[in-house]
Amino acid sequence: MKAFAYTLKQSFLQFGRNLNMSIISIFVITCMMLILSLFFILLINVNTAAETIKGDYDSIEIFLLEDTSKEDAEAMAADMKKQEGVSDAYYKTKEQAMAEFRDRWGENGYLLDSLKDNPLPNSVVIMISDLEKADALAAHAAEYEGIEDVKYYKSTVEKLLDATKFIQITAIVIMVFLIIISIIVVSNTIKLTVFNRAEEISIMKYVGATNWFIRGPFLIEGIIIGIISAGISLGITYLAYDRLVEFIGDQVYRILSMPMVPVGFMVYNFAFIFLALGISIGSCGSIISMRRFLDA
Repeated sequence: MKAFAYTLKQSFLQFGRNLNMSIISIFVITCMMLILSLFFILLINVNTAAETIKGDYDSIEIFLLEDTSKEDAEAMAADMKKQEGVSDAYYKTKEQAMAEFRDRWGENGYLLDSLKDNPLPNSVVIMISDLEKADALAAHAAEYEGIEDVKYYKSTVEKLLDATKFIQITAIVIMVFLIIISIIVVSNTIKLTVFNRAEEISIMKYVGATNWFIRGPFLIEGIIIGIISAGISLGITYLAYDRLVEFIGDQVYRILSMPMVPVGFMVYNFAFIFLALGISIGSCGSIISMRRFLDA
């Protein structure tokens, strides 16, 4: 216990002696974590949106001409139900379509009252049970007479998935780059402490102090820098994301019919990510310095 108390005391003393460099290290690591949090937030919400769209748009919608009768539309629906890969097909009136728009717009649904006429067409909605057959089903639907257009959202989903992959790759590259920079900065901070205590370290080794007894304070100093950085990053991320959800959360819901990832869930997971990153970066920076200057 005495050795641990000594190690902890020396760690805080060293942190205070090199306060300027310690602050610079905290600043760099905090900036790195904040940039990573931006990519994480974007990535998680894009993934959620992609999954929501895949669930909501696993359908094909046939927009009908104005003079297409309900009987003809129901005949199309009956025919589509017979096709392989279709779980259901039904006729949807323009009034039902407008009602869905009002629900999606929520409190702003009253804005639709300014429309003189309902611009939405009647349609036939086809629910797909096998997405691999969706292209063939869309092509079959386009052969009917009395239709205006066939809408299938496969391209929208594919674009979202491509965007998600791009964000993932970009985030990984930037994350690795920033972590390397952070480790180098922490390493340089610890190096200054080692230089300042070079004579004291020599005496300690001369009187028989073990390598780990000497290394302990430097290792904990790096961990302290990492933990402080993680705490600051988490606080800023919480405040920023909470305001972001407050400002645009409702608009995202109205446009995509999906909420943004809740603040509590995001911050809870970031707490573990930031703490792990902070401790790892601080430890690695300290270990690199000790291996080079303490003959580790």
